[in-house]
Amino acid sequence: MHRTLAGDLSRLPELLQAARDLAVREVAGLAERPVAAPGRAPGRAPLPDGGVGGDGALARFAERWAPGFSGSAGPRYLGLVTGGATPAAVAGDWLTAAFDQNLCGAGGSWAQELERETVAWLRELFGLGEAHSGAFVTGATMSNTVGLAIGREWAGERLGVDVSRAGAAALGPLDVLSGSPHSSIAKAMSMLGLGRDRLRRVPLLPGGREAVDVAALEAALAERAGRPVLVVANAGTVNTVDFDDLRAIAALKERYGFWLHVDAAFGAFAALSPRHAALVDGLDAADSVCVDLHKWLNVPYDAAVQFTRRRDLQVAVFHNASAYLGLPEDEPEFLHLTPENSRRLRALPAWFSLVAYGRAGHREIVERSVALARRLGAGIEALPGLRLLAPVRLNVVCFTLAADPSRERVAALARAVAASGEAYVTPTEFGGVPGLRAAFSNWRTTEADTERVLRVLAAASG
Repeated sequence: MHRTLAGDLSRLPELLQAARDLAVREVAGLAERPVAAPGRAPGRAPLPDGGVGGDGALARFAERWAPGFSGSAGPRYLGLVTGGATPAAVAGDWLTAAFDQNLCGAGGSWAQELERETVAWLRELFGLGEAHSGAFVTGATMSNTVGLAIGREWAGERLGVDVSRAGAAALGPLDVLSGSPHSSIAKAMSMLGLGRDRLRRVPLLPGGREAVDVAALEAALAERAGRPVLVVANAGTVNTVDFDDLRAIAALKERYGFWLHVDAAFGAFAALSPRHAALVDGLDAADSVCVDLHKWLNVPYDAAVQFTRRRDLQVAVFHNASAYLGLPEDEPEFLHLTPENSRRLRALPAWFSLVAYGRAGHREIVERSVALARRLGAGIEALPGLRLLAPVRLNVVCFTLAADPSRERVAALARAVAASGEAYVTPTEFGGVPGLRAAFSNWRTTEADTERVLRVLAAASG
């Protein structure tokens, strides 16, 4: 064994303690560190030859790179839809690395059963029935990709084509209908050989809504009668957290027989709150569902889950036939369910957080996030330099400058907010108007943080 590697092995407890100490310092100061990284990144160093050992690597990281990492796990990072990592989830993530289990299959480990238990808990949390099975993937993009891949196989089944063998070209054109699809839907269609141009946008409800007009959707389905169609419904759009009427869309399935995929990346968490659970009524009728866990569940990147009613078709798409891996059984191993073979035990941080805080603890995070978003929205309405672009429906505040909201001026506002070190928001466009969006999903965020964000916005827009 290389002597530096052997030395690290002999001092492993001390090395892990040093890494823990650095992590504790960073996490303890997270609320007060700059939310966005200041200045330029250092230049690239040459690849080490001899190596400096674990302690040396830790010291170099702390000096060169750690100061430039964003405070995205902190309470005032309101960009994208970014959760943090609960204390229990961090512990679970550290143990994920320590145990280093490969979730391709059982492999002499109980890890696969722990993931199955976690998936079952999440299925219950989101109000899905036992007909839905699931697996962990990296994020919403991959979850949407898996769901549409199963839908593609379903379309082949309707046409008498084995897509997994013959390829997507054997299907012919396959339309995907959606009102306000997330950008990952078109990306998934590109990867799956369906083509971005087969995404057909359906008219939305009037009055500045992002929810699909169900009557317009029915008309689009009627035009395509006799051909299989995939429908992507939204349970929480990115800009304004609008929800399609899932029950009404599911009712159309009885007449038109389409594949219903629901992108519920963070909107599925509305099911945790009695005040908002009606927004996801009908989710259980979906043929496939996407939920992203490193958003509102507040587990570390990367973690999402996908659900489907047609695990048989999922296995047809993703099975990996090899003598040393074996064939899918009644309870398929995870390598037969998603694009990856080898992967880490992504379920463990989620398992830790669910065990530690339960349904009630995660419900509190959801309801507090919604209350804080509404508080920020009310504060923005009171500022003369800003205006809301849409009502605050759940946990995202979409807003812009009250006067001359040009792309350049809105971008300058975003830069000013980031430069303050106090907050971070991301640009968007809603109704053709450039704007900004602040998404609340971090378990640490408090009313005091919201007031700090409002002060920054007031100063930057004044």
